[in-house]
Amino acid sequence: MSGFDEDAIEAARKTFAGPVAFLKSAPELRHLPPAEVPEVAFAGRSNVGKSSLLNALTNRNGLARTSNTPGRTQELNFFDVGDPLAFRLVDMPGYGFAKAPKDIVRKWRYLVNDFLRGRDVLKRALVLIDARHGIKDVDREIFDMLDAAAVSYRTVLTKADKIKASELAEVTERTADEVRKRPAAHPDILVTSSEKGMGIPDLRAAVLEAIG
Repeated sequence: MSGFDEDAIEAARKTFAGPVAFLKSAPELRHLPPAEVPEVAFAGRSNVGKSSLLNALTNRNGLARTSNTPGRTQELNFFDVGDPLAFRLVDMPGYGFAKAPKDIVRKWRYLVNDFLRGRDVLKRALVLIDARHGIKDVDREIFDMLDAAAVSYRTVLTKADKIKASELAEVTERTADEVRKRPAAHPDILVTSSEKGMGIPDLRAAVLEAIG
């Protein structure tokens, strides 16, 4: 459902084969790096496999830290792509962590909401959904925040290798039907597996498409 041609796939491969480096973590807006290049943000539930997908995207095993403790990362993590710098990836703190204290959840909401509303260089958010579970209410909350902030976003199914092909087709169709009703959502769904490399070339191309 991505529709990227071979040239776009190859250009994206070359881009991510070049320099990619962790820049900084921002626990508060005042710690954000200068808004000097386009940014693409990654959002998702705290156990959706976001770090693994970022590592697969950049073909670097340890770029984004994976954790066995969902919800550990409560900061915006920035990664520089290209030399000279071309754009940045933003790893947003995971949401939907049931055991987090209420003040942590509140801090997360303020940080993310303020970032989405105030970051002019943010070109698109990629919202990760676990293919085994589909869209949950906590995902709809982030959709609502993105719609309200008028930030363009695209839905990415993760862990697609963990379910049968028939189930994957069903959850993909169901996801597409729901996001098409939303004002800021890209209509096409990306289907990925970090473990198997499924959909990673298309994901890279989608990032480059987003920054123009």
